[in-house]
Amino acid sequence: MDGGQILLHVRAPVGMRVEETAAEFAAVENTIRQLIPPSEIDTIVDNIGTYLSSINTIYNNTGTIGESDGDIEISLNPGHAPTANYVKLLREQLPRCFPGITFSFLPADIVSQILNFGTPAPIDVQVRGNDLAADYAYANRLLPQIRAVDGAADVRIEQSAAQPTIDVNLDRTHAQYTGVTAADVTDSLVVNLDGSSQVAPTYWLDTRNGVSYPIALQTPQYKLDTLAALRNLPINAPGAPTTVLGGIADIHRSQSDAVVSQYNIVPMVDIYATTQGRDLGGVSRDIRKIIVQNDHDRPKGSIVALVGQTVTMNSAYSGLLIGLVGAIVLVYLVIVVNFQSWSDPFVIITALPAALAGIVWILFVTHTTLSVPALTGAIMCMGVATANSVLVISFAREQLDELGDATQAAIAAGFVRLRPVLMTALAMIIGMLPMALGLGDGGQENAPLGRAVIGGLMFATVSTLFFVPVMFSVIHGRNARKPASQSAPGDNHVPI
Repeated sequence: MDGGQILLHVRAPVGMRVEETAAEFAAVENTIRQLIPPSEIDTIVDNIGTYLSSINTIYNNTGTIGESDGDIEISLNPGHAPTANYVKLLREQLPRCFPGITFSFLPADIVSQILNFGTPAPIDVQVRGNDLAADYAYANRLLPQIRAVDGAADVRIEQSAAQPTIDVNLDRTHAQYTGVTAADVTDSLVVNLDGSSQVAPTYWLDTRNGVSYPIALQTPQYKLDTLAALRNLPINAPGAPTTVLGGIADIHRSQSDAVVSQYNIVPMVDIYATTQGRDLGGVSRDIRKIIVQNDHDRPKGSIVALVGQTVTMNSAYSGLLIGLVGAIVLVYLVIVVNFQSWSDPFVIITALPAALAGIVWILFVTHTTLSVPALTGAIMCMGVATANSVLVISFAREQLDELGDATQAAIAAGFVRLRPVLMTALAMIIGMLPMALGLGDGGQENAPLGRAVIGGLMFATVSTLFFVPVMFSVIHGRNARKPASQSAPGDNHVPI
């Protein structure tokens, strides 16, 4: 559905400072305003970096893992061009303008977010295993193959092992000679790099208003901007002479995991992907084939699972298809009890294949993918199509008892029941027409339901008026009956 909203997740090089990330976001915004006409943009809002409290992100999982990440929310004015066209344009142009930044378009409306169950993409390939390094290697092996899938977009690995890190390896033997412990080194680093509020909280009481204010001490960041400055950091320990960090520790640059994800306490690497120009089921099938083809290279003890909205879609489709088949079977059995016959109910449900053909036809013509609303509309269509066939066959049975000729009875039923069948079908079609057009806010959500009902009833009505009477005459033509007026007075004729 076109909600007029675009949610763009931007990831600069991992480890970038938040002020530099903000500058990159400003440049990205300028490019967006050039690609989307200003008259169609309502607002653009940025959320950059992480928060002090995890409460702010507990209900929002867009994939932000550090100060180099952020979200850009774009709201379009009423009367805008299709949002999908702008998403496609931004998806093509932004990576060209900013080659060092990763862009991904997340579900912006509440319906898609709920269907994703909180994940930032509808397709999620999870590589779970205790060997995190092997999981990363295997995920990077799958990544280019999934990117090559037709219709797959925004394919990326959620986690990153390239977080810039400075390792401080303490020489405990040397530190012992100076009277410094590992705890002293840790406390000094925390105070100088992050502030004293964690190690030595201090409060100042204002006697005028009786309020205590916390005081935090921290070395200015511009004085700790190089490794040399970090090596000259003084280490204070009770009863020990002041020494510098570089004298008792080895300091060097390295990389670490920016975030570690787990599934049932097992480390996990996620490959996220979304779709563009193709249905979710087709893209998921191709990705599943890639997983099977690379199964021999899977790390020992690891599990590769395709989850996300794909699982929800498969379970929903299975339930609805079972419901559709069950509806046809139950309707048939109910008609058998009503007509006290097995052949006439079979003639009635012969209109249902035409209804299914009409549903497939109209979804293809309108470029509407198969969805839960479309299958719901198919189930609704089965009931109306069956009711129209019952009108024709019930009258044909009455005419067969009077005329004794199945062909004449079928023709009479077709002429007499023409008006009520058309009235019933047209009432349903006209009633579903506004829904099928998808007008109004959120109208695209239920448009497949209306289209499925309209297409199914169009074909089912033609089948009810032409094909069903023919089937009736063929089946009952074998057993010619005497007219009711010519039957003996004592005959208790029971139609079969």
